[in-house]
Amino acid sequence: MAAVWGHLFVATVATLFLLLAGYLVIVKDPYGGEPYAIATVTRSPVEPAAPSGGSQIKDVEPRVVEGAPPELPPNAQSVADIEKATGVRVVRGTGEKAGGVVIQVPQAPVRLAVAPDKRLVERSRHGVLPKVGADGSRPADVYARPAPVLPPKTLGRVAIVISGMGLSQASTSDSIVRLPPDVTLAFAPYGAELERQVARAREDGHEVLLQAPMEPFDYPDNDPGPHTLTSGAQASENLDKLFWVMSRFSGYVGVMNHMGAKFTSSEQALTPVLKELAARGLIVLDDGSSARSLVPAVAGSLKLPAARADAVVDASPKASSIDDQLARLESIARERGVAIGVASALPVSIERIAQWAKTLEARGLVLAPLSAVVAKPGRV
Repeated sequence: MAAVWGHLFVATVATLFLLLAGYLVIVKDPYGGEPYAIATVTRSPVEPAAPSGGSQIKDVEPRVVEGAPPELPPNAQSVADIEKATGVRVVRGTGEKAGGVVIQVPQAPVRLAVAPDKRLVERSRHGVLPKVGADGSRPADVYARPAPVLPPKTLGRVAIVISGMGLSQASTSDSIVRLPPDVTLAFAPYGAELERQVARAREDGHEVLLQAPMEPFDYPDNDPGPHTLTSGAQASENLDKLFWVMSRFSGYVGVMNHMGAKFTSSEQALTPVLKELAARGLIVLDDGSSARSLVPAVAGSLKLPAARADAVVDASPKASSIDDQLARLESIARERGVAIGVASALPVSIERIAQWAKTLEARGLVLAPLSAVVAKPGRV
């Protein structure tokens, strides 16, 4: 009997011990006797999201910017640089002068409007042609690359147009890849796979032009192609050729001559063609190769946005000559605010223009697409 009571006593004590241990584990000590420590976690303030492009002022404390600052200077390294360049005083939330550095945030790639835009096309026997939309939208505006934001104290803008695109896939690809997207590319109507190549150029941000073959003085010995606009043809014949040329691809902001010294010197031949371009909401560029060209004068009378190139950059296809012409464009831009240069897709031209463009902004100038520098007469 005593043995039985002994076993009951031991079982009771063991049960109480287990209950006590369970209480400590579940209620008082969730870590079951393991060493542990309690720490307070405080959530830090969330840093504001960075903008898609431009510059930010990075400081260790909240800060207030007094005034509405313009675009920050591209070479700013500190808050002091910002204050000197813009006249804006930068302070912390406590009113103390802010320190810190400037962080340059890369600009997001510019995306051009999809082409063709259904509002801006009409069917012809040759294919799709551009037109002004029912809502007044113009291909020259819709398909344009946005004008660049000008840094403070910009001295001028320079537009560069590379002609002959589409004739050689290698040179076209090289131009698209190596040249800054603010360079405008002009496509000839006779290239293969033009729609694909133009689409690729526009996907990379390049604004595009269409080149129209026009009669030179030594035609037909010097022949721009089977759809050349000629000074002796009837207006209807030239317009039919123009429509064929214009139907080769979509997405261009305007038309540029290919050759055409004789055609562009004839007001009678030129007027119906430029009138058609004006009616279709395009711009026109004279490549500047002929001193006798009437394109700017006739375009002005028709209120057609037009421009004339100031220099054929690679008229002499040597690196030193190209560099001289680019320097000349810089001088013109500083004097007039705008300069336009045209060049072909020669390897040496692409190489020199690509290198020159990298240092242009440091000299107070900005590279701009053609549409951004063409005057628009008669428009608000």
